[in-house]
Amino acid sequence: MKVQKLLFPFVFAVLFCSCESDYYSMDDFSKVEKIDAHYHIYTDKNNSLEQARKDNFKFFDINVYLGDCGEIVEVHHNLKQLATENPDEVAFSTAFCLDGWDDSAWVDNTIAWIDQCVADGANSVKVWKNIGMEFRNKDSVLIMIDDPQFDPIFKHMTENNIPLIGHLGEPKNCWLPLDEMTTKNDSSYFARHPEYHMYQHPEFPSYEEQIAARDRMLEKNPNLTFIGCHFASIEWSVDELAKFFDRFPNAAVDMAARMGQTFYQSKEDREKVRNFFIKYQDRFIYGTDNSDHGTNKESLQKSLHEKWLRDWEYLTTDNEMQSTLINGSFQGLKLPKEVVNKIYLGNYRKWYKSL
Repeated sequence: MKVQKLLFPFVFAVLFCSCESDYYSMDDFSKVEKIDAHYHIYTDKNNSLEQARKDNFKFFDINVYLGDCGEIVEVHHNLKQLATENPDEVAFSTAFCLDGWDDSAWVDNTIAWIDQCVADGANSVKVWKNIGMEFRNKDSVLIMIDDPQFDPIFKHMTENNIPLIGHLGEPKNCWLPLDEMTTKNDSSYFARHPEYHMYQHPEFPSYEEQIAARDRMLEKNPNLTFIGCHFASIEWSVDELAKFFDRFPNAAVDMAARMGQTFYQSKEDREKVRNFFIKYQDRFIYGTDNSDHGTNKESLQKSLHEKWLRDWEYLTTDNEMQSTLINGSFQGLKLPKEVVNKIYLGNYRKWYKSL
């Protein structure tokens, strides 16, 4: 009897430690190798990498066509240099220009540019929301991502195993009045950028039309590796995102700039969100969408560290949390180590075949 009493605390302690060893804690934050797989660097200063080294992060830097073809080229050369100097810490994508869209040589020129960028070290190609929301052809018709002129581009990328990164459409909040949006970061962003607040522009395609065009493009290119930025603009519903994953097995998503919507859904049904992350654990890639323009070094590094630490707490603990992104409190997901490792690095390596 005495032996049993002596053994019980020991057995309980062993079982408890074994269970807890399946999860990370806040103390593990800087010990675990991670990547911010949606980042933008527009400077040759080392501000971002300084903080990344402290917090055990790598960077995947995404080039974007914002309407200036010269900027794409300049950023490409800067990122190529940065990755050459820091090959174990930095990888990068490219983007293509839409100037000359109506020229018969546009397709061949674009494929040549993509091939040159890949030869320079780029591991993927990014398309942005100006496709579907801004860019028009010579007849003033809005160009959508399923336009047939993109077909040979995506066919070439498929044949050469070049992933496509897509920020297509916007969060569903974009089509709501500011005071009806579910997250503060969305209402703040669209208040600052009314040109992209589609509630004010009913003449543009609806949210549903944007998503449908993206899905038609994927149906035409079933073997194309696709990474949907910002939860593939299906950030508002884990149920709908599950349908997207089931429908398109060659698609993953990054989590950049949409954590507020995840917090919001966790507040409503935490177990549903947690089970969703565990079930589709191979499809998520961590990122922030932060930008470094070489200014305000201390502010940038402080902001990076705080955001990285907040997301780590949400994904690895079951703490009761609050965020400036939403109203009210929510509980962390406390995902198993295996899932956390995939989100923070393993899935990036799987989908981009890099670093």
